[in-house]
Formats: sequence, C-alpha cells, structure tokens
Amino acid sequence: MPFRTQEILMQWLEEFLAAGRAIQGAVEVLRQDGADGADTGLVVIELANAPTTLYLEPVAPGDPRWSITFLARDVDAARSPERVSALAAELAVIAELCRHLEALSATWDAPDLSPSGGHPALL
Repeated sequence: MPFRTQEILMQWLEEFLAAGRAIQGAVEVLRQDGADGADTGLVVIELANAPTTLYLEPVAPGDPRWSITFLARDVDAARSPERVSALAAELAVIAELCRHLEALSATWDAPDLSPSGGHPALL
C-alpha cells in the first residue's frame, strides 16, 4: 500500500502555503515510522491561540481520508471571546489543510516500493 512520505507531505504543505493560506501556529512535517519501517509522514501543528498540539495523518495506508488528532492537555485553557474567534479561524485553516491533503491523496499515484516493484513475485 502506498504511503505519503515526509518528503511528499512537505511538498503538499508548501503548495498549500504558496496558494496564500497561512497557518498561525508552528507546523512541522515529521517522519513517522509505519509498518515495516515505512515513512508514513505526519503533520504536527502547535496552535497559536491555544496551548494545544495536534497532528494530521492518513486514516490508514492507501486511504485518501485524513484525521486530525488533538493531543491531551494537563491544563485548562481559558480564552477571551476574541481569542476563541482567532482559534476558530486557525482551526478552519487547519481543516482546509486536511481537506487539501485528502484531495491530493485521492489523486496521488505513489510509486510502488514493494520488493517486487509492483510485479508478481517469481516462484
């Protein structure tokens, strides 16, 4: 099954940002070790308007759907109405990034990195 590697995700993130979209928080694309040591990629975002980190990742290898996971926090986060509005705007951009990654994943034709190179194994 094809994986979206760290390199591919960096490219897709750069395309998203080059289209004029801005992510307020700190964003980083990490290498994530999947099954058999495969690089499955992971997009991590530290929110600017709340003390929260979240990550975006494919639902499963080869699945074009993505999910956003909010990491647990040990502290409460009180916010003014203005900061909540800013957080809502920030999350809207992150949701847009997630949809962007899903759209690219749906049309992405990954190279076959299997040992047989996509050809049936010789018996």
